Amino acid sequence: MLEPGNNSELPAIPGKRYFTIGEVSDLCDVKPHVLRYWEQEFPQLKPVKRRGNRRYYQRQDVLIIRQIRSLLYDDGFTIGGARQKLTGEEAKSDVSQSQQIVKQLRVELEEIAKILRR
Repeated sequence: MLEPGNNSELPAIPGKRYFTIGEVSDLCDVKPHVLRYWEQEFPQLKPVKRRGNRRYYQRQDVLIIRQIRSLLYDDGFTIGGARQKLTGEEAKSDVSQSQQIVKQLRVELEEIAKILRR
C-alpha cells in the first residue's frame, strides 16, 4: 500500500461513491490514457461502465490505482512485477485498504475539526 510519505503528495479522496476517469486522474496524478491501459494490465481494476462506455471508479479502485502508481513510479517495479506483487498481496490488501481508509478518515475528521474551531 502507499507509504505515509506518498499519501501527503496526493489529494484526499472525497467521500463520494463513484468517480469519473478525470477525477481519478487528478486524485492519483495519472493521465486518463494510463488508467485505461492499467485496466488491461491489472485484473484488480474493474471500473463500472455505464452508458456510452463511461467509466466510474469506486473508492477501492482509487486505492488500488494509488498502490499501482506507487509500485511503478516510486518503487521502480515493471508492469509485470507490480502485477505479481499485487496478486501476492491480495490477501493482505483487505487489511491494508482498511488502514488506508482509516488514515483517510482521520485526515478528513481533522479538517472538519479545524473548520469547527474557527
